[in-house]
Amino acid sequence: MSVPSIQSSILEADGISHGFFTRQGGVSDGLYRSLNCGYGSGDDMQAVAANRRRVTETLGVGKLVTCHQIHSADAVVVGGADAVVVGGADGRTPWQPSDAPRADALATKMSGVALGVLAADCAPVVFVEPKARVIAAAHAGWRGALTGITDAAIEAMIRLGADRGAIFASVGPCIAQDSYEVGPEFPTPFLEENNEAASFFEAGSRDGHWQFDLPAYVVGRLLARGLAGVAGPDHDTYADEETFFSYRRSCHRDEPSYGRCISAVALTG
Repeated sequence: MSVPSIQSSILEADGISHGFFTRQGGVSDGLYRSLNCGYGSGDDMQAVAANRRRVTETLGVGKLVTCHQIHSADAVVVGGADAVVVGGADGRTPWQPSDAPRADALATKMSGVALGVLAADCAPVVFVEPKARVIAAAHAGWRGALTGITDAAIEAMIRLGADRGAIFASVGPCIAQDSYEVGPEFPTPFLEENNEAASFFEAGSRDGHWQFDLPAYVVGRLLARGLAGVAGPDHDTYADEETFFSYRRSCHRDEPSYGRCISAVALTG
């Protein structure tokens, strides 16, 4: 059964499928309604597995893998003898959910396996290099974005034979600046990394607080890496409850848990 997803025209290529999936089209109930794809959310595991199968079927492949995300700058390669992390004794079989590596980006040149990242306000990033047939996906919260998770994804692609100048990247739906207030610990770490980062912060409504433009920051880092093309998001996950899960919205409502949207990419041919 196929489910709806948001498409990025910059990622379209023969033999490659992708989707920034919303919370719509799944089987979960309650706080997790309906396409919750996060095993760590507290949702019924069978419901999550069913939702992920719908995503896999929509992408036209037989398997979907995700990492145990930890807000790191670590990327792993999926499948093949040269993989950084693999599952299965033959070095070609992707891992089971219980064996997922602790990382926040995945890259592969292996057909038939979708690479997925989970988010509920953080920025999902999907990469394709059509000529070398290398793909990647990254989960970029503020910490991972700052420490270089998108750089790690690009370097993993290059190790697999991708040409940096032929990589296209699209940042998916995430929390927008108007919805993302951060505390007085910002923007210092960003300014220490790049003194021009002040442009991504505006004064908040409370003293000592800031509105952080996460999507623009991630797009800016990607643009600085000499890729073939970069696209940004048009959606605010916090503001659009019917379409997206949101960790921050859940916190503001004192809800005990929240669902996770998935973004994924696969080589299909």
